[in-house]
Amino acid sequence: MQPYRFRSVWISDVHLGFKDCKAEFLLDFLETVDCEQLYLVGDFIDFWSLRRGGRWLAVHGQVLKAVLAKAKQGARVIYVPGNHDEVARDYLGLVVGEIKILPECEHHTADGRRFLVTHGDELDNAVKCGGWLAGVFGDWMYDILLFINRWSNRIRLRLNYPYWSLANFLKLRIGQAAAYIARFETAAAHEARQRGFDGIICGHIHKAELTDIGGVCYANDGDWVESCAALVEHADGRLEVLHWAAELAERRIRPARPAVAAPEPELVS
Repeated sequence: MQPYRFRSVWISDVHLGFKDCKAEFLLDFLETVDCEQLYLVGDFIDFWSLRRGGRWLAVHGQVLKAVLAKAKQGARVIYVPGNHDEVARDYLGLVVGEIKILPECEHHTADGRRFLVTHGDELDNAVKCGGWLAGVFGDWMYDILLFINRWSNRIRLRLNYPYWSLANFLKLRIGQAAAYIARFETAAAHEARQRGFDGIICGHIHKAELTDIGGVCYANDGDWVESCAALVEHADGRLEVLHWAAELAERRIRPARPAVAAPEPELVS
């Protein structure tokens, strides 16, 4: 299979070290996609989970190696830390393994638009919510949703059905969640407008989106816990959200290379 080639790629909310991180999907994505610029838009490593005894699997290390390999092969890699990997904010301005760590950055698309690139947790106060998961679902309920999601997808895999996110499904149907998402998107667009940008690219709320809000382009690159999504820029500057679980399902129908067969990866000893 020929690699997908893009000018720029944005991924966020990978949560390496968290038991429900879909690292196998992301590793396949990184091995399939070539790009000139790669942005890691926060919560790449889940230090919160690791401090609580989270699981660091072998495939999580493979994802790190894949990102480092892209930097060594010439891709410009920018890391904008989020709230779950805020310890990296102690190293802002440094270059580690050819990856530059910045609090936020500006991206110029091929068609001349200026985008603010930021994780998005700084907008929590603006939407009057003390954190996305705790404010909408509650951490305990979110854990239950992910537990159900994990086991339902194991059954779906046995039945040859593609990956499906229960949490993402509910976000669009629970009024409080939908209202939070709308407030967050509006606040993000307002931040970009106030600072003179044409758009904003962020993560944080685990809800991929690409839309116009009052003349500002709002782009959320999704996550790799629920939606397995990324934002990409084509050579002409056009932006697109890629849902990688859907891509893998399509490849199972017309396989050009082995699909991700989600056997349980082993823990690093």
